[in-house]
Amino acid sequence: MKLNSIIIGEGTPLLILHGFLGMSDNWKTIGSKLAEEKNFQVHLVDQRNHGKSPHTDNHSYELMAEDVAAYCEQHSLSNIILMGHSMGGKTAMLAAANYPDLVKKLIVVDIAPKYYEPHHQQILEGLTALEDAKLESRKDADKLLSEFISEKPVRLFLLKNLNRTSKGDYCLKVNLQTLKDNIEEVGRALPQDKSYSGPTLFIKGANSNYIKKEDREAIKNQFPEVEFKEIANAGHWVHAEKMDDFYVAVVDFL
Repeated sequence: MKLNSIIIGEGTPLLILHGFLGMSDNWKTIGSKLAEEKNFQVHLVDQRNHGKSPHTDNHSYELMAEDVAAYCEQHSLSNIILMGHSMGGKTAMLAAANYPDLVKKLIVVDIAPKYYEPHHQQILEGLTALEDAKLESRKDADKLLSEFISEKPVRLFLLKNLNRTSKGDYCLKVNLQTLKDNIEEVGRALPQDKSYSGPTLFIKGANSNYIKKEDREAIKNQFPEVEFKEIANAGHWVHAEKMDDFYVAVVDFL
């Protein structure tokens, strides 16, 4: 499988993996800054069934970790820095554990290796309504989505998945059916026997409950060289909500 990506700059390869229902474009601002100011070659990767990457019937962390390794082989990358947010964080953890010689440093953003119950039902219902509707404009799409999701920033994030076809109508970039069929996979825990002993940074938003204090011991067991960084006044979307603080935390670690 050939994943789609945006590649910015020259230097040490740094791969960034977006979260569930996201895409490479979500990380363009931070990626550009890291490339221009810190001499990284930043690869903003669309994971399978997201963005412009291929759609498949299967969606699992094992497959997405394999996708990362295959991507690195296709682009002749080694000694990479791997960063992932949420679902992308779990992909990054497993890729680092499965291919430790490939990954020089690991950054995990607001996710733990534990199991999470499916909690995207309302969002998936909203996107299903969008897929089934005959939309005239993005304004129509936002209005329809607002029946399911009240928070405007969440809707704006999700509406990035809306694509205008050559016929002038709208379709979704994400492979919605596969993601709905495999929603349990998205919350699945990493196997406890999987570990990565390289330098690792876990970043959490102080207002997010995705990583709890009691999770730290389990994280240390699987990632013994871990550092923890908490960003004040930020939730799960820590890199978007507190971009400057997030950027400093990443650069300090690197």
